[in-house]
Amino acid sequence: MQYWLMKSEPDAFSIADLAAVGEAPWDGVRNFQARNFIREMRPGDLFLFYHSSCNPPGLAGIGEITSQPYPDETALDPKSPYHDPRASNEKLPWLAVKVAHRETFRHLLPLQRLRELPGLEGLSLLRKGSRLSVMPVTEEEWEIMAQQAREE
Repeated sequence: MQYWLMKSEPDAFSIADLAAVGEAPWDGVRNFQARNFIREMRPGDLFLFYHSSCNPPGLAGIGEITSQPYPDETALDPKSPYHDPRASNEKLPWLAVKVAHRETFRHLLPLQRLRELPGLEGLSLLRKGSRLSVMPVTEEEWEIMAQQAREE
């Protein structure tokens, strides 16, 4: 099993939204490095759901990857906010996965608190300029963050 951190703006799609529907596509990723991480995902992998571009940003819950990666067809839809005019049926570079809700934390674990936790010094999320919406986390980082989020 692998562990991930996946970001979403809560006004676009939040942990509460995922909890309400149970399972949903995680699509719209338009960064090649993040897309490559999606390519590595497998059903049963877990991810920390991170609310970004809000005040405060932080960890909101846990989800599970429930599908193999598949072509993200939102890139082909001109009405979609994730439309990519360079994409075509013959050349569809973007991937999506289905995800399911597993847990909502009682309280958001804010980014500032994550910066203070020992053992997260190498976490990609905490690097200056890190803007990836999908990133791997180690099992040790996962344990630190999940335990702290459940205690807060």
